[in-house]
Amino acid sequence: MKWEKLLSIVGDEPVFSSSLLMAGNISPAENRRQLSRWVRAGRIIRLRRGLYLLAPPYRKIDPHPFLLANAMKAASYVSLQSALAYYGMIPEYTPVTTSVTTGRPENLATASGTFYFSHIKRSWFSGYRQLEVMPGQSAFLANPEKCLLDLVYLTPGGDKMGYLRGLRLQNLDLINLAELSRIVEVSGRPKLIRAAEHIKLLTAEEKEEYKEL
Repeated sequence: MKWEKLLSIVGDEPVFSSSLLMAGNISPAENRRQLSRWVRAGRIIRLRRGLYLLAPPYRKIDPHPFLLANAMKAASYVSLQSALAYYGMIPEYTPVTTSVTTGRPENLATASGTFYFSHIKRSWFSGYRQLEVMPGQSAFLANPEKCLLDLVYLTPGGDKMGYLRGLRLQNLDLINLAELSRIVEVSGRPKLIRAAEHIKLLTAEEKEEYKEL
């Protein structure tokens, strides 16, 4: 395949799979060799096996890190610190894109950023939706209450009030307290139930602070 042909196929895609290039009589081996040559030449960037994006001089679209995270790992959604920062619920910038997955945990460092995937049980894989994270690009992202509960779920001592205060949570009005209660009750996990009570208290405290302003 010639370079111009590749651009005509994937030029409008923020990220593409090598399977898109298998039309016609190209053998899988030749396809891999050609992709490797373009990677070495700096024309495309390899995210992981079979997944690529065009290098900056050639791409029309800059992919959002959340879209890349979804593409890099099936059965995953963005959560934890990345989702909390996206919603403005924590003040810190998060340079690593954090997701949860029912697959194996991974920490992937790429030319387009670092992506961390934490493993959760299939029964806990819920509470997310597809959102447009930038014009024309959508990603699966945990709801506000679920990304916080995912962090509690995965963090030893995450249900402690000291830990939750240490997150410096803000904009807690984004949390649907009824949905928070429903999630922890369905889970049946004492740790999450305790955390939910602390989160409700922090939400009430934030409301009182706003009244005093």
